[in-house]
Amino acid sequence: MLDQIEQLGQQAMAELAEVKDAQALEAFRIKYLGRKEGLILRMLSQIGKLPPDLRRQAGALANQFKQQVLEAFERAKERLEAQSLPGLAYVDVTLPGLELMVGRPHVITQTIRELLDIFGRMGFEVAYGPAVEDEWHNFVALNIGPAHPARDPQDNFYIEDDLLLRSQTSTIQIRVLEKQRPPIRVVAPGRVYRPDTVDATHMFMFHQLEALVVDEGVSMVDMKTTIDQFIKLFFGQDTPWRFRPSFFPFTEPSAEVDLFMTDADGRGRWVEMGGCGMVHPNVLEAVGLDSERFTGWAFGFGIERLAMRKYGIPDIRLLFENDLRFLSQF
Repeated sequence: MLDQIEQLGQQAMAELAEVKDAQALEAFRIKYLGRKEGLILRMLSQIGKLPPDLRRQAGALANQFKQQVLEAFERAKERLEAQSLPGLAYVDVTLPGLELMVGRPHVITQTIRELLDIFGRMGFEVAYGPAVEDEWHNFVALNIGPAHPARDPQDNFYIEDDLLLRSQTSTIQIRVLEKQRPPIRVVAPGRVYRPDTVDATHMFMFHQLEALVVDEGVSMVDMKTTIDQFIKLFFGQDTPWRFRPSFFPFTEPSAEVDLFMTDADGRGRWVEMGGCGMVHPNVLEAVGLDSERFTGWAFGFGIERLAMRKYGIPDIRLLFENDLRFLSQF
């Protein structure tokens, strides 16, 4: 009986090794593992007829053989199932894996981080403010009177009579001055909203970087030196830029900062980056500072235009279209 069990085990393993498809595997299962006519079940049913001294030995051998066949059967089943899946039968596991598509920060986010890093190394702290502002912070405290055209409802996104989406990050100047006393040296990035006509250089929502310095003895020379250092660090030592006289209600004197940009067709032109100037005495007085003792300067630069100049982007609308072919370049 022991020889018959061993012989049956060898026979089953040999036949299983020759199985090449699911049909042959099912035939093997019925022949050896079937619950009615399977050879293993028949063999186990004969063990009870053996003499007691052989019954235990034969049972242990038969169960060991049965377990081996079952494990081999499951391995053969998994192998055949894997071969039946498309593309998996000929996978070369030694090849390198596919590269994962990893996301990256938007070019505007990259630019903001670089700007904050540059001004952080210059000793500026970072300040933030709400996107929904009241008229006091957006206009009144910035020396923009009731009759000023900048307050026209057609030039702003009003939510209620006294609430609007901020039209400039200069509002953060007021919030900083309300909470801190000089010396103050901060930059403030944020979105601003104006109902401008969309074209290659204008958008109804864009980002600004505000800077504010207030202390005793601050002059326009300090402002020009800081802007010059920033432009050289951000764009390169030979970047052409200029001051152009301008007017803003919250600075006096005021200037525009222009950078020279080259279009896609190779033509060069001056493009406005933002405004700057010495903080108007009325702004300092509005937050309780003595304008005879303290002076300050401020600027507000368009972050999109800084990115466009640095990376040669010809149209601001490309920054908001979410085209991965464009964004993956940065």
